[in-house]
Amino acid sequence: MTTIPYRERPADGEPAGLLILHHGRGSDENDLIGLADVLDPDRRLHVVSPGGPLLISGLPGRHWYVIGTIEHPNPESFNTQLGVLREFHEETRRRTGVGPERTVLGGFSMGGVMSYASGLDPEAPAPAGIFTMGSFFPHAEGFAPDLAGRAATTPVLVTHGRADQVIAPEFGERARDLLQDAGFAVDFALHDGPHRVEPSQATAVQRWIDEVLA
Repeated sequence: MTTIPYRERPADGEPAGLLILHHGRGSDENDLIGLADVLDPDRRLHVVSPGGPLLISGLPGRHWYVIGTIEHPNPESFNTQLGVLREFHEETRRRTGVGPERTVLGGFSMGGVMSYASGLDPEAPAPAGIFTMGSFFPHAEGFAPDLAGRAATTPVLVTHGRADQVIAPEFGERARDLLQDAGFAVDFALHDGPHRVEPSQATAVQRWIDEVLA
């Protein structure tokens, strides 16, 4: 059993799906759980927000992996922690009784990186969909995303701020292009804000989730 901390907001009644939200670098499991009622106002879904497994000396909050450069995480850290998160997802699906075909993975910044990685992880089942906010697609030695096997069945939403000063919008565009070239159905939405979750961005995500889990 993993020891990842998490927050959750249950559905009203039997859940129609599972939404797992992954926070950004230096934050924790409390950061995105407040989006539960924004992204799922009808409370149809069981929403879970895990905390990153790493505490790094000298840095605040929790982390999903040790940073290398943008788009290129430290491979050893990235692959190890992807395995930890894979186990957490398995435990969460088992605990909630919701299968992968009704599970949406999403996240902000570094959490978006892990949403791409988890959703395309060849050692894990394909989710219903993947969305990212202000993020980038990871390239790490030892990680071979299942692009060909999931392109036809796993929709993706990429959202990014035009004024993002941390992860430039070009990185969102590159993720979009990579996935579209691989055959994925990708929705792409820009907002005018910086590196944070904007109301218009949350609205776009909420509508997309409704479509994916209709």
